[in-house]
Amino acid sequence: HAGEIDILYSVGGNFLETLPEPRFVNEALERVPLRVHQDIVLSSQMLVEPADTVVLLPAATRYEQRGGGTETSTERRIYFSPEIPGRRVGEARAEFDIFMELAKRVRPDDAKLMHFNDSQAIRNEIGKVVPLYAGIEDLRKKGDAIQWGGRTLCKDGAFGTPDGLAHFANLTPPEVLIPEGQFLMACRRGRQFNSMIQADRDPLTGARRADVLISKDDGDALGLSEGDAIVLRSDAGELAGRYKPAAIKRRNVQVHWPEGNALLRRGATDPVCGIPDYHTTVTVERA
Repeated sequence: HAGEIDILYSVGGNFLETLPEPRFVNEALERVPLRVHQDIVLSSQMLVEPADTVVLLPAATRYEQRGGGTETSTERRIYFSPEIPGRRVGEARAEFDIFMELAKRVRPDDAKLMHFNDSQAIRNEIGKVVPLYAGIEDLRKKGDAIQWGGRTLCKDGAFGTPDGLAHFANLTPPEVLIPEGQFLMACRRGRQFNSMIQADRDPLTGARRADVLISKDDGDALGLSEGDAIVLRSDAGELAGRYKPAAIKRRNVQVHWPEGNALLRRGATDPVCGIPDYHTTVTVERA
């Protein structure tokens, strides 16, 4: 936003729909002279008005790249997805092809070290240099999968600590102080598997995208009936929605993501990993 970035090369993701204060992010993207967006789908981030030049690099999915691809689940399973023969989409190229070409242009003297004929060659390399992923080189057909670290981590009570033992610490969660007349707002990221609801209705709750989940007791105190139009306001912005009674603790509200980003102030992040804090305090009023 300060105009200090000359080139932004974005691979997947969408800052415009994942970061707080979307308007601020939009302004920041507009100020980058050269933006390169590489992805398997078109996103709103790509369509932000360019300061000068925007380059779109269409990438193939793991089903379309030579040799197929893998994905790793949250329970450490590495699943293999074989290539679908004959499936090619326009000028889309395998992502490893795009990266290889870029790397060869940047480091032409080392180009011979950066070439892989297909994704199987990449998996062979991973199997050699990443011990936890040993076995990935043997994934070759539909249904093949391995679990890095084995079925059980820290098997037989052996932990990766100097003395080989687990260490526990007592922690006292900080007290959450909600200002009088306000609510603690949370974005439904974790409950959406850290992603956006892809349809108008959330299959987990039945709530629509515009619904704001509030306890029935709070709704009654505000004089609301289900479906009433409401407005949430924070120190960063506001969000229009509709009241939906839910099994939620009093003085708490939940909104869908990324819509809730409009209420979040940039700069509130975890001090260690830098992840934005997707919570804030809001007022709730009838629209």
